[in-house]
Amino acid sequence: MPKPCQDDYFVEFHSFADMMSYHEMQSKNSRWERTEVNTLCVIPLDASSPLYSAQASFASDVSEEAVKDTANNLGLAIKVGEDLYPLRSTAYKSLLDRAKISETALPKLKREDLAGILNACLALHKAESLLLIRDEKVSAVHSGDTTDYSVLLINELLDALKTKLDERFADNEFDTGYSDHSFTSAAWSLPGQKADLIGAYQKVLDSQGKTALAGKLMPGIRFSTSDTGVASAKVSALILGLQHPIHIGGMLAVDHRGQSKIMDFNEAIDMMFAKFCDAIANLEKLTNVYLDYPINAMTAICKKLAMPKKAALEAIGMFEVTCGGGTATAHDIFMAMQEILFTSKIEGTPISKLLMLEESMARALTLNWEKYDYAKTVSW
Repeated sequence: MPKPCQDDYFVEFHSFADMMSYHEMQSKNSRWERTEVNTLCVIPLDASSPLYSAQASFASDVSEEAVKDTANNLGLAIKVGEDLYPLRSTAYKSLLDRAKISETALPKLKREDLAGILNACLALHKAESLLLIRDEKVSAVHSGDTTDYSVLLINELLDALKTKLDERFADNEFDTGYSDHSFTSAAWSLPGQKADLIGAYQKVLDSQGKTALAGKLMPGIRFSTSDTGVASAKVSALILGLQHPIHIGGMLAVDHRGQSKIMDFNEAIDMMFAKFCDAIANLEKLTNVYLDYPINAMTAICKKLAMPKKAALEAIGMFEVTCGGGTATAHDIFMAMQEILFTSKIEGTPISKLLMLEESMARALTLNWEKYDYAKTVSW
């Protein structure tokens, strides 16, 4: 199991108390440092650099393990004031943003050359930067402009959401939680809201002979956020009860920008539950969209959404067997596409990537499915 200082560290939670405890401690032990961009100095830290064996050069809280892990990953360190820290891979994109350069060819450079280019560009800018120092490394190099990046502490976001859930839905149940160095998510089921949130949708499924499917479904929500620039703080609608949660659309999002506060997230939550019904309505509409060439439509939709090809082709093959070459609804296809997520999960796809796949697949609910009902075979 990786240690917190390592770039590939992650942790899963099976209780809300454990997740809150983890993020409260993480917030306590994290530092947010403001400094001018042109004072930042990047230094190569691969196995061939002098720093690799100069442990005393680093800040006192940096371990040898953190140094070696960085050498095996991004291969760069950064000087913050008088302290030197390894750079986590999650900081790379935001560092390039501060230097105002793109990353097209940079990853191919030797670390010494990359550090030189970064330093030359960083020296040109007098703007402030906001660095996140966490678990022995610099994890992000955000813009330090007061109107730009806003720090929304994960434990405070979680607390605000749970308070609202308890006020509105006292029987909410924590399902799972996940955190790595770039992304955090948590899911809850809402058993007491089954009739209100998905009752009408279940009746439609019953009327189409899908009673077994309807009986398994449970409404839920997923919270997700990132303080390294990957995502805003958002809550999405879920359908639980099957092999893998079905993401049916984002309901609210508060960006880490424009002086956003926890209060803004708290106020946005009040609108969340009405929007759940809108997400369900989009899913329900698919039950009335009949397609003459469902295999071609499924293939085209999977290509459009950039689903992983191997898992998608397996799901398409399975659906072709059950479909038997006849017509099918867009809802049938969308449900069959969920097999892609299940296959990806059992093949060991990281949870963070699975969550991104979920969001990509949810885009299918807003597509014009008839547009993809091609008579001609769709190649991939």
